[in-house]
Amino acid sequence: MVKFKGGGSLPPRPGVGQLLRGLIGGSFGILVLCYLGQAAGVPWLMAPFGATCAILFAAPTSPLAQPRNVIAGHLITSTVGLAALYGFGDSIFVMSLAVGVAIMLMQLLRAVHPPAGANPLVIILAGKSVVGLSFLVAPVLLGSVLLVVIAAVINNWGKENHWPVYWHGMSLKKPKDNP
Repeated sequence: MVKFKGGGSLPPRPGVGQLLRGLIGGSFGILVLCYLGQAAGVPWLMAPFGATCAILFAAPTSPLAQPRNVIAGHLITSTVGLAALYGFGDSIFVMSLAVGVAIMLMQLLRAVHPPAGANPLVIILAGKSVVGLSFLVAPVLLGSVLLVVIAAVINNWGKENHWPVYWHGMSLKKPKDNP
């Protein structure tokens, strides 16, 4: 039980600016995806995008909120979900293994994005009559790219804000001068 004891304190309360970025970013991101889906007649929205917004706008400096992780994480896990559904069906064992394989591949490819871990479940539960290869384009690729673009605008409001921390592994922050 000692391991479960904890010992740290809660993170500091976010400031008004960060709270507003969460409110505006999450609301606007989902609204845009909903509107585009209605206008195009193609689904641009999937449930994991709500969790993606939470990470993008509430924890923008986290490695899990960087563009590489958001876009690649969703693409990797959706590809696994489609391959599992079309290759092996929709049993509970297929769903379980698809989620595990998706997590392993995100780790291996250094593109972990936790909300994307739900994509194989979304795809397999939706079934072949709902999802096909086009699902990788819309909503997965277009939706994740659009959320990253919105995050780039929202998370860079104000002089002190700089997002993303990195795009594909290299930090975008300027090194501090050493005296």
